[in-house]
Amino acid sequence: MAGDPTKRLGTRYGRTIRRKLAKIEIKQKASYVCPSCRKKAVKRLAVGIWQCKKCNKKFAGKAYEL
Repeated sequence: MAGDPTKRLGTRYGRTIRRKLAKIEIKQKASYVCPSCRKKAVKRLAVGIWQCKKCNKKFAGKAYEL
């Protein structure tokens, strides 16, 4: 993984939990394709709320991925 997102936790919480957390954080910080303008510019605002940076539309979706 490039820039392991769970590096900040050090050796705490156990390996399995850190791996699960890393997968979730990678999904939620990724860019997704906008259903309206078809541009890869949708980012997560909050749990279940996504916004396209290009057309400025907001969508409801899953918690960690669109």
